[in-house]
Amino acid sequence: MSETKEDVPGEPAKPKIKHDWYQTESQVVVTVLIKNAPADKVKVHYGDRSLSVSSPIPNSDNEYSLELELAHEIIPNMCTFNVIPSKIEVKLRKKEGLRWTQLEGEGNEEKIKAIPQAVIDASGPQQPPNVFRKNWDKIEKDIKKMEEEEKPEGDAALNSLFQKIYGEGSDEVRRAMNKSFVESGGTVLSTNWNQVGKDKVEMKPPDGLEFKKWEN
Repeated sequence: MSETKEDVPGEPAKPKIKHDWYQTESQVVVTVLIKNAPADKVKVHYGDRSLSVSSPIPNSDNEYSLELELAHEIIPNMCTFNVIPSKIEVKLRKKEGLRWTQLEGEGNEEKIKAIPQAVIDASGPQQPPNVFRKNWDKIEKDIKKMEEEEKPEGDAALNSLFQKIYGEGSDEVRRAMNKSFVESGGTVLSTNWNQVGKDKVEMKPPDGLEFKKWEN
């Protein structure tokens, strides 16, 4: 039996480096289990459908290299990688909102299930949605117009009428309304100052009712 290079006595064994992967709705994450990889010497290259990772192996003269032909397309300019003491982590941005059934080779489209509402933008970074801006000046004008057009009824209509008279009336009208209302205990409201200005305004309860003072 012929010997391979790894079988030659005295030849240092080449470290076996494992890699694994998992996915989210928008990413495929590839992890390379190299401990204490030198972050400044790790090289990662992304293609539309390929991934290349290379790194020196600590405490060894060997170089690690991973070349993958991916099952589906990715968006290279949205991919990132991170080197931590326990591994190299590469995050690949999916181009389509699909669940990958395998990392490499030709993906079987019939077995792939679309991910509902996956947040994927094939053309580049996510664009902020159009912000709906309210025209508050117009809304305020519309509310005032509605209030003016609304026709109150009953006591509300009467109060609205008194408020309008008081607001638009002369000083004599306001004095007459105040004096008559206060002196009559709220039973008389007059706008004629010549009439109510001479004497105290007597209480005039509605027909059928009798005014009584509250006694402790």
